[in-house]
Amino acid sequence: MINNSASILLFQFKHRTLRQSVSRILLVLLLALSCILQSAHAENLSSSDEALGWLKKMAVAPRQHNYLGTFIYYADGHMETSHIAHLVGGKGEQEKIEVLDGMPRIVYRNNDKMKCYLPESKKIYTEKRWFRKFFPDLLPQPFGDIDENYHITMVDRERVAGYESQSVLLTPRDNLRYGHKFWIHVDTGLLLKAAVIEADEIIEQFAFAQLEVDAEISKDIFKPSKTMGATDWQTTNLMTMVLKEGELDWQIKALPAGFRKIIEMKRNLAGKPALVDHIALSDGLATVSIFIEPIAKYSTPTVPGFYSSRGAINIYVRVLEDHKITTVGEVPLEAIKQIGDSVFDQALESAAVN
Repeated sequence: MINNSASILLFQFKHRTLRQSVSRILLVLLLALSCILQSAHAENLSSSDEALGWLKKMAVAPRQHNYLGTFIYYADGHMETSHIAHLVGGKGEQEKIEVLDGMPRIVYRNNDKMKCYLPESKKIYTEKRWFRKFFPDLLPQPFGDIDENYHITMVDRERVAGYESQSVLLTPRDNLRYGHKFWIHVDTGLLLKAAVIEADEIIEQFAFAQLEVDAEISKDIFKPSKTMGATDWQTTNLMTMVLKEGELDWQIKALPAGFRKIIEMKRNLAGKPALVDHIALSDGLATVSIFIEPIAKYSTPTVPGFYSSRGAINIYVRVLEDHKITTVGEVPLEAIKQIGDSVFDQALESAAVN
């Protein structure tokens, strides 16, 4: 009787577990099918001209308006608050971003020249910005053909940080990129809030909590305090050598649909003893960077594979010909791997053919 009861319980447990497993599998398949159908549906739809007009307005707004405020970044349960001041004048743009949580960091920008101050370690890093992409300045100028890769539609109007906004939804036309939603200030076009979406779930978000648009801003805000940059501070100039198309030995065999190469360069990165090859790609919104560096003879062995950062950023590492290839981008893992696996040394391939 005991054995029969145990057998019945085991039978019931196995079948309940099987039903649960089947249910989970069906749920995963339904979600995958839903994503495929959404992408296929988006692929054949034309974007709204009015929605595209809002994106174009959003792209130029940061170069036309002063703003002063506090914004919040949220992803994976992590929240970070920053204060931003942005001034437009006859000599271009000035900007200061101060991170208010965690390790102190202050970034000053004068057009494309940037200085990052780390008060705790008394270090300064200088660099010329090669690509504009810092909240709320997320779209390139001139505005590209984003609608080739995303179906763009207007959604609704909402209040964000006390301002009326028009929200615009960008649905990816394939599975190689995330969806996006932008909340755009109705009067100026300034981006007030931005969300990155995967399968209807927000995985990363920026939003102003407090904002003054077209505010009077003193130029003194953009001058570091006298205590920063004193003689006991260490300054590192991160130099970038921009190269011509195809000048690097390392290239990409086949770019994913919708992506294009925007720059090739050699860079000295913080903590790296030698110059690193860098190729940057974009689909007009999402960006992907590929870093190629030789593996030092006595360095810690490189572990290939996937590494998640935070929010929308994914990392993929592989080893090829004693080089470490690191692909980093705000795209799904499938796209990161496809790009990383396409990197090759054209000099060696040419030699092999000959």
